[in-house]
Amino acid sequence: MSRIEPDADVVGRLRDLTLTLPDAYEEDAWTGVRWRVRKKTFGHVMVAQDGYESSYREITGLPGPETIMTFHASGDELLALTHAGLPFYKPPWSPTIIGLVLGEDTDWTEVAELLTESFRICAPQKLVRLLDQA
Repeated sequence: MSRIEPDADVVGRLRDLTLTLPDAYEEDAWTGVRWRVRKKTFGHVMVAQDGYESSYREITGLPGPETIMTFHASGDELLALTHAGLPFYKPPWSPTIIGLVLGEDTDWTEVAELLTESFRICAPQKLVRLLDQA
């Protein structure tokens, strides 16, 4: 089965949000597209479908396909998002990763904030300081 790629408009919106961050770069992932800083992934968008679910179906019970984004969270934000319910979900394979189903009701301002915080978690402190100075 061939994988379904995320919609180009969604990838473009995420690209606009992520590539403004210091030393952030984009690359193809095992499925979808990811954004990284110093070889650490701070954002990943993909289409959850048969064979490419990233735990989505097991966690949500929804059949897909759905466009999803994963990112890092910590502290109170991690706790809140873990228990928020859809469109958020908590994959079991990482203690700090949160998933978000992207759709017509997506709050892109919130997505920008979530990706920026994920970048802060993944980036070296030198780059975080550059971000704080901007």
